[in-house]
Amino acid sequence: MSYNRQMPEEEALVPREELRATLAAQRELGPDYEAEVLDRFAAELERRIQSQLTTRRESGLTSEQKTGIVIVSIVTAIPMIAIASGTGLAGVVAVCVALVLVNAVALRR
Repeated sequence: MSYNRQMPEEEALVPREELRATLAAQRELGPDYEAEVLDRFAAELERRIQSQLTTRRESGLTSEQKTGIVIVSIVTAIPMIAIASGTGLAGVVAVCVALVLVNAVALRR
């Protein structure tokens, strides 16, 4: 089975060079140390996955999601303001305040 998808080294969960070094160490040390080499590699992989998950949780929404929220807010603002204009200035202000609050809460994350 061949895995041809090329990923930039800085985005790779496990850099190719590190994987090659682990495999070379396993071959050099032989079967007596195979479990230790693989355990160390697995521990490093788990640490990297945990680090990425923590980073993603801390960052909240992605840039694309934030852009999407802003675009949807602008698109929905037009008909909402048109509908609210029938109730007067108070309705238009209420819609604008609601849209600002939705964007502020969403983009603050």
